[in-house]
Amino acid sequence: MKFENTKIETLHMDLNRLDEVMEENAMVRAGQWDYERVTYDHKFQIREGTYYLRVQGYATQGDVGAHDAFIQLMTPILGKHYYPHGVEYGEDEYFPDHLVKQCQQMLEKIYKDLSVFAD
Repeated sequence: MKFENTKIETLHMDLNRLDEVMEENAMVRAGQWDYERVTYDHKFQIREGTYYLRVQGYATQGDVGAHDAFIQLMTPILGKHYYPHGVEYGEDEYFPDHLVKQCQQMLEKIYKDLSVFAD
């Protein structure tokens, strides 16, 4: 499920500041990066299953591995995890209303916190 019109996809910013703000908002990057891309996740374990709110971005300049990059963020997505296959984002998936609302609230706060530092 894509979260359209969050304005997060309009943000471009320094990786180090991005890491700080995302961590403050319970979004974890962990080992989910390569030299050109980053992915931040928040894991939800609820009665209906395990879900991940995911915010991805790509480097427009610099090197993620060297912590010296500027990142263009992309449209946030929500996916359901199926063991052992992975996360599915399709329109056929069921996303509980209470979870979608919680994700929207998180994304609003993330946008507000990030927009202060964006280019």
